[in-house]
Amino acid sequence: MTGLWVLVATLVAAVAAGALLRVRNGRVRAAKPARDLPAPVTDVLDPASAVTLVQISTTFCAPCRHAKAVLAPLAERTDGLHHVELDVTNSPEVAQSLSVLRTPTTIALTPDGRELLRVGGVPKGPELLDALRPHLTTRTS
Repeated sequence: MTGLWVLVATLVAAVAAGALLRVRNGRVRAAKPARDLPAPVTDVLDPASAVTLVQISTTFCAPCRHAKAVLAPLAERTDGLHHVELDVTNSPEVAQSLSVLRTPTTIALTPDGRELLRVGGVPKGPELLDALRPHLTTRTS
């Protein structure tokens, strides 16, 4: 009988953890406090775009491919938005300096490197665009 209760408790915990992860995946969050960006990130910032979406990925990350499939077309059809994928497989110090704990993580940055927002997991295109809209109207040249 004890084994049955252990099984039920394990199943309940697994379902609760799965539900929590599903709710948090792709959610747009406020920016982290200002910090110095590592060189690989500053090198990919587009000064002609109001916002650069820096997607932090790793080589064997399946959700990273899905994130790219959402972000690349979004950037192509939105004025002032630029997307770049940064593979940190061989440079984990970049992810560490950005406080990235999972891939994919997408960070929206201004041309001067100020963080606007970040998304952990595969972003939801419409929600991300709504959150970025105020920053895209003030396009920088």
